[in-house]
Amino acid sequence: MKAKAPPAAPDFAEIRALAASLHDLHRQRVAALTPIVQNLIRSQCRAVPEIEHTLDQLLDCACIPEGLALFKAFCRHYHTINPAATASYVHAYREMWDSVEAEKANT
Repeated sequence: MKAKAPPAAPDFAEIRALAASLHDLHRQRVAALTPIVQNLIRSQCRAVPEIEHTLDQLLDCACIPEGLALFKAFCRHYHTINPAATASYVHAYREMWDSVEAEKANT
């Protein structure tokens, strides 16, 4: 009986390409959100639905440094309006992305 051949090494090129595409999409989204956030901060916007909608979008992009910086800046703005809601966004960030960052640091 022939020995079974080991499984072929997976081709990670496709996975890397997908990850790079996702990273580019996050960067594009941050670029699109930056002027919106800057305008909301500059105008001292207090419209909670608009702020929270923007924070929801930023939360999706907070996995890259540029997105995290924008998310933090907007959280600082929102904290003056609603500290409890801001804390819930920070908590959501930690649940979504902090564990990923911790894993990267440990490897």
